[in-house]
Amino acid sequence: MNSSIQANDLTEVIESDRAHLWHHLMQHKPLETNDPRIIVEGKGMRVWDATGKEHLDAVSGAVWTVNVGYGRESIANAVRDQLIKMNYFAQSAGSIPGSNFAKRLTSKMPGLSRVYYANSGSEANEKVFKMVRQIGHRHHGGKKTKILYRERDYHGTTITCLSAGGQPERNALYGPFTPGFIEVPHCLEYRKQWDVEDYGRRAADAIEEVILREGPDEIGLLCLEPVTAGGGVITPPEGYWDRVQEICRKYDILLHIDEVVCGVGRTGTWFGYQNYGVQPDFVTMAKGVASGYAAISCMVTTEAVFEQFKDAPDDKLSYFRDISTFGGCASGPAAALENMRIIEDEDLLNNTLRMGERMMKNLHGLMDKHRVVGDVRGKGLFCGAELVADRTTKEPAEEKKVQAVVADCMAQGVIIGMTNRSLPGLNNTLCFSPALIATPDDIDQITDAVDKALTRVFS
Repeated sequence: MNSSIQANDLTEVIESDRAHLWHHLMQHKPLETNDPRIIVEGKGMRVWDATGKEHLDAVSGAVWTVNVGYGRESIANAVRDQLIKMNYFAQSAGSIPGSNFAKRLTSKMPGLSRVYYANSGSEANEKVFKMVRQIGHRHHGGKKTKILYRERDYHGTTITCLSAGGQPERNALYGPFTPGFIEVPHCLEYRKQWDVEDYGRRAADAIEEVILREGPDEIGLLCLEPVTAGGGVITPPEGYWDRVQEICRKYDILLHIDEVVCGVGRTGTWFGYQNYGVQPDFVTMAKGVASGYAAISCMVTTEAVFEQFKDAPDDKLSYFRDISTFGGCASGPAAALENMRIIEDEDLLNNTLRMGERMMKNLHGLMDKHRVVGDVRGKGLFCGAELVADRTTKEPAEEKKVQAVVADCMAQGVIIGMTNRSLPGLNNTLCFSPALIATPDDIDQITDAVDKALTRVFS
């Protein structure tokens, strides 16, 4: 650990944390007798905690965010320089980095041309939902306001984003929810719902069945992750996205792709949807946009959508009457510009493809060795391994044992993830999303730790 803050200086920090912080996604009762984990420093792929212990981070800041790794001075300097020059002005006016990043970003997204800045993935997704509702009221006589979302997908933490969330344990106890959100079936072939050969097309046809049930003139939007993240790292079956696009065009339904996790290089392309030849109407992103060096999210859309909000300048309700306060922070696009430069100059998209291939090969090796590994799936450096008690029946592994694998890896100094409070009885997938800078040795260290953990927990 290179920090000037030494472990014996942190007693007050730990006690302040215990007394005053409300952490995310965790039960706090154990912290009455155990110290909270304090991450003190990060460099490259590694972080150090308050005890001085080094960890290899295989989940990019725990939630798929730090795409270019820790300790990037050039991003910190870009943010510092921008803050001194001009830190904030509401996005009702523009900024130099905001304008420059919008141009750079849309150059990576053919067919999309307009960027709306916000500060979180949840907020970016909610902007889309509001736009669709406004389009429905203004251009479809109050129809086409219903929004389709997919079982197992996750789109954020606000009440309305949870209304579009397909993870029952995330949603539990937080209703009643925003009306007008309709679920369609998931597309995980490993846990198939239909016994057919062309599974991708059949899973997409299930979306059409919901549309016909609800009425095509009522449906305005289909919201999907390109690769389902917290619902089990689900890669779509072949043919799925082609059929999804066909259905959306057939029924004049706008297509919204949530790239909050997959965006900005995670799958080896700039955006996950670009692996599948699909053309969305909306794309949202956050996490990897600035790799956690600044808070920024983006909603990106087409000129055709944009035009629907300026067609009646004399109507005082015709424009998009929305604001994101911290969408006006100039540090976000300043960090995002430098983040994008790093990805380009260091050829991190190609590295992601190479290291993702190595990760999948290693995970398949673990599957050959450990019968508890029922399925492995992934795209680029976004991978998962589903653990089962029985390969034949696909009975999920006990959640406590999956947690024990994660804990064992942590004890070895490797941080991995798992599906967490997502699906009752199905929080059984190990999750991996190392930074795009990962080396072969990093990948091997991650899977070696999992190998040892599986041996100890399931022997």
